[in-house]
Amino acid sequence: MRIENVAVFGLGKVGELVAHLLTRAGFKVVGFDSREREVPLLQTRVLDVADVTALREALSEVDAVVSCLPYHLNIAVAEAAHDTGAHYFDLTEDVPTTNRVIELSKDRPDSVFVPQCGLAPGLIGIVGASLAKSFDSIRSIELKVGALPQNPTGLLGYAFNWSAEGVVNEYLNDCEVLRSGERRMVPAMTEKERVVIGGIELEAALTSGGLGTMCQTYEGSVQRLDYKTMRYPGHFRQMHFLFEELNLRDERELVGRILVDAKPPVNDDVVYLHAAVEGIWEGQPFRKNHVRAYRPIEIDGQGWRAISWTTAASAVAVVELVANGTLPATGFVRQEDISLTDLLATKSGQLFDTHGKIDA
Repeated sequence: MRIENVAVFGLGKVGELVAHLLTRAGFKVVGFDSREREVPLLQTRVLDVADVTALREALSEVDAVVSCLPYHLNIAVAEAAHDTGAHYFDLTEDVPTTNRVIELSKDRPDSVFVPQCGLAPGLIGIVGASLAKSFDSIRSIELKVGALPQNPTGLLGYAFNWSAEGVVNEYLNDCEVLRSGERRMVPAMTEKERVVIGGIELEAALTSGGLGTMCQTYEGSVQRLDYKTMRYPGHFRQMHFLFEELNLRDERELVGRILVDAKPPVNDDVVYLHAAVEGIWEGQPFRKNHVRAYRPIEIDGQGWRAISWTTAASAVAVVELVANGTLPATGFVRQEDISLTDLLATKSGQLFDTHGKIDA
């Protein structure tokens, strides 16, 4: 089934731009949200995804859906896509959601299911896997992303430009990693290390969900694989105090509200991306790095935060790759199966090629 008509579920900052980039890439787009939304040049409708009948009716009118909803709503959308035959894409970092999407893909081989099309998982995995392809053998794959304010204040040095619910889950859920070539689960916010990008000092610690399916893919062939989130120095110490010493680990919703109130979103953000692969390359030990710093940009005259455009562009580029036949149009597609070169060649992926490079 060709992809011409696409539904976008969730018209927040990322969803609105996903719809715009899809239109820019030549798709016919309709946007759905839980409340009335007016988006320039976009047909919008109100939809409650808990309404099973209305959800399936909406998807029966399109070829594909990109879900930009909170992670806990995605399974309902994926199941509706399965029932109607629509191709399915999402931005989730939630492991149980992805596992359900994999199950659905096996039962519906004539549609494509591509979850985790954001930054982490998503673009960072595409970058890491593309670096790894040129090695004779791989010792380690280290992946890191940090979505941060350019001008941090306070002890946390942070701003919640992304879902607080998602950030709290990443900080508290155990992390899947590869150690000595085997999959293991380890606590989040551990194994801290110092990182410097363009002269900016950061700290990185393990967080959950950022690897997607990569541990299954590379088990037995890579000795060490992990994903870490980057923050300004001291951040994780403060989060440890909040969750452990104040005993708020089991109060995730409350913590999310407190944090967003204390550190609301900002427009002057930056997304740091750091991927490194070590191993044998052309017969010799070698390390390859891919380091970027993405800042807000204008697209067709409108300004967009770094976290919004990087997430949206990565997702839409994957839709483009399925639509043009570069990626399969059936079954489950892993992010690590996607070539960075192919992604950069799409209309949306070109944004990554023209922005983000670090001055030497």
